[in-house]
Amino acid sequence: MAQKTPITVAHGDGIGPEIMRATLNIIQAAGANIEIETVEIGEKAYLRGIETGMEPGAWDSLRRTKVFLKAPITTPQGGGYKSLNVTTRKALGLYANVRPCVSYHPFVHTKHPVMDVVIIRENEEDLYAGIEHRQTEQVYQCLKLITRPGSEKIIRYAFEYARANNRRKVTCFVKDNIMKLTDGLFHKVFDEIGSEYPDIEKETWIVDIGAAKLADSPENFDVIVMPNLYGDILSDVAAQIAGSVGLAGSANIGEQCAMFEAIHGSAPRRAGQNLANPSGLLLAAVMMLVHIGQAEVATRVYNAWLKTIEDGIHTYDIFREGVSRQKVGTNEFADAVIQRLGEIPKMLKPVSYEASTPIKLWQNDSSRHVPEKRLVGVDVFLDWKRGSPDDLGGALSKISAGTLQLRVISNRGIKVWPNGLPETFCTDHWRCRFTGDNNEGIPPLRVIELLQRITESGFDNIKNENLYLFDGKPGFSAVHG
Repeated sequence: MAQKTPITVAHGDGIGPEIMRATLNIIQAAGANIEIETVEIGEKAYLRGIETGMEPGAWDSLRRTKVFLKAPITTPQGGGYKSLNVTTRKALGLYANVRPCVSYHPFVHTKHPVMDVVIIRENEEDLYAGIEHRQTEQVYQCLKLITRPGSEKIIRYAFEYARANNRRKVTCFVKDNIMKLTDGLFHKVFDEIGSEYPDIEKETWIVDIGAAKLADSPENFDVIVMPNLYGDILSDVAAQIAGSVGLAGSANIGEQCAMFEAIHGSAPRRAGQNLANPSGLLLAAVMMLVHIGQAEVATRVYNAWLKTIEDGIHTYDIFREGVSRQKVGTNEFADAVIQRLGEIPKMLKPVSYEASTPIKLWQNDSSRHVPEKRLVGVDVFLDWKRGSPDDLGGALSKISAGTLQLRVISNRGIKVWPNGLPETFCTDHWRCRFTGDNNEGIPPLRVIELLQRITESGFDNIKNENLYLFDGKPGFSAVHG
């Protein structure tokens, strides 16, 4: 007999222990060749003062097995507890979140009977870097970080996933008509990497109309790749319009480790009642089985699950009079799936997983051109409440350092000086752009000299952003207006 594959299992909180027990019973009955290491995470760990929600021994297990099957957890309200999911994804480098969203019409209600979409979401950066500041009485900021390596990794993964799973098209969702640098980079990298896959159709949508199209006609999409926040929102939307968030599993894939989980929460109000639907976690476990090379077992489990759904054996959340035949609890549903192991659905499309095709992961290209970087100015942010934009512009115009002079002031991104409109509403947060003449290079000490003079003049300088040209092209956004 082949050596067992070790996996780390966390039973979680709320309905977690019930759906994990059902899931493990099914996959082991199907012949999963696994060795389980159980760890405790979630609410109990948080309340013992472990701010990550995971004890050190759990980290040791994960680093050893490199495979994590995790039930939902409860994060206690208040107290500044950190998200265990975000911590795990970042700490283990789980950069790709993969969420298949499939409809099971007519047995599970949906308006989209032929939907079969995979959302691939960047998992580590974007606004989820979690870098926030309160800068003035009125203004808070959250930094959106999009990196070239992060974009290359997730986009490369999306195309490799499509090729390995015989998918025909990869679509990119961005908002680069507004965020021209951050989302613009993601779009640019999508075009660059996409050119290496001539066998796969490629398209890009602005995320708002793309989301509308996804909700209206998901059959027109296949694999969709997007930055973190858009992916988080739209993967839940896609799962729900396919039939139910409760049926969706997800994989979090990194270069070394992988985590598999349902996308729903711990539902503490349903805990201990033998009511919860284990399908989301079970389908995550199917993805895990494929990942660890047990594709035959994954096929057996998924087809038995499809046959159970087809036979109308449903938990309360998807039960419908006239469609379902029997309303069952968590344990009974698991028993029904086990009874159908080896059977094939007749109406729903059966699956046949093959041995996982190796996915070519991103590799850093040390030969890439390093652009020439030139400092040409600085955006000085002020907390200021003493008058109009013209008053501020008049005062700052008297301050300079060499050729560094005030060129424009904006408030919440819109130009208010010079020649601003009196109708523009302003807060106490001002961006004051100082540049030299004709994009000439500025010595860094000149910026320090300017900031010192601004501070000595009594202004509350709360933040600065240097302005650079890269190979002569601006590395900063223009000012609206």
